[in-house]
Amino acid sequence: MPKILPGETDIYAITDPNYSLGRPLEEVVRALLSAGVRIVQYREKKLKAGAMLEECRLLRRLTREADACFIVDDYVDLAILAEADGVHVGQEDLPVPEVRSLVGPDMLIGLSTHKPEQAQAARGLGADYIGVGPIYATHTKEDVVDPVGLQYLDWVHSNIDLPLVAIGGIKEHNIADVARHGARCCCLITDLVGAPDIPAKVAALRKAMRAGQ
Repeated sequence: MPKILPGETDIYAITDPNYSLGRPLEEVVRALLSAGVRIVQYREKKLKAGAMLEECRLLRRLTREADACFIVDDYVDLAILAEADGVHVGQEDLPVPEVRSLVGPDMLIGLSTHKPEQAQAARGLGADYIGVGPIYATHTKEDVVDPVGLQYLDWVHSNIDLPLVAIGGIKEHNIADVARHGARCCCLITDLVGAPDIPAKVAALRKAMRAGQ
């Protein structure tokens, strides 16, 4: 199974059925993978556990066929059961050392960070990569912290040697700015899964990122 880290690829996609234009999860993820997206994170908050496990196993199969990396958001048990490549947790989720004790040495663990002390602590905790954000205001997640802006991204890029993915409100019109401030991998949700033509959107995002680098 591929252990693809942010920075080894440019686009990190997160699923969200609320913005997918009514399309099935499988259709959206197939379109992302066909466009060359190499990291797909499953994020779901409202389904029952059994239904989520079914979807995770579907995405595990699709990403494996595409030689892509599959990450599960928050749910360590689902990541283990679905044989995901990684799990992503927030500051208020299970602590990274406890997650590591459950998933073992091989699964990737991503950790969301919003300020320098959290980024500094991430390696010692055992995180393989960090999320940096939210860069801009975002409405795809409840209880989200205030935007940290590009200044925090600048600081992480200059001071932290862990792989990073920039996240939060990133879209085609601002992704060049994010890339200009050091992000080699950007996470998108609505601009990707809500695009009528997902492969065309991925191509446009990559063009914009290159313009900012």
